[in-house]
Amino acid sequence: MPIANAVLRIARPTDRLQEIATLYCQGLGFERLGEFRDHQGFDGVMVGHPQRGYHLEFTHHRGVEVGQAPTQDHLLVFYLPDEQEWVTGCKRMLTAGFRRVAAYNPYWDAHGQTFEDPDGYRVVLQQQVWGQ
Repeated sequence: MPIANAVLRIARPTDRLQEIATLYCQGLGFERLGEFRDHQGFDGVMVGHPQRGYHLEFTHHRGVEVGQAPTQDHLLVFYLPDEQEWVTGCKRMLTAGFRRVAAYNPYWDAHGQTFEDPDGYRVVLQQQVWGQ
C-alpha cells in the first residue's frame, strides 16, 4: 500500500486525558473512535471523523506527568475556506473551552484564528483554501 493511502494518527500525551478528548470532540466536531485502558500502563482515547484518513490519539502514562506543549508553534491546522463554516467553527472552539490566542507565527493571524487547549497545544482554523 502506498503511503499516500495510509491512515494518519497524530498522537500526543496529556495529563488530562478525558478533558482533552472531550474538548477536541466538542471543538472540532470529532467523535470518540476508540479508547483503551492500562495497556502496559498507558490509557488512550482516539478521536476524529470516522470516514476520514486521519485521527488524533491522546495518551496518558499512569504515574508520569508530561506537562505543557514544548513550544507555541506545535499546531494542528484545519483549512475552512467557506466563511460561514469558519465562523461557526471558531465559535464552537470557544464554546468547547479552547482559548483564543495570538499565533506565534503571525502568518496564521492573517486569515485564521489560533486556539489553545489546557495543555498549551494549539489548533488553527484557517479561513483559506489549502495550497493558496
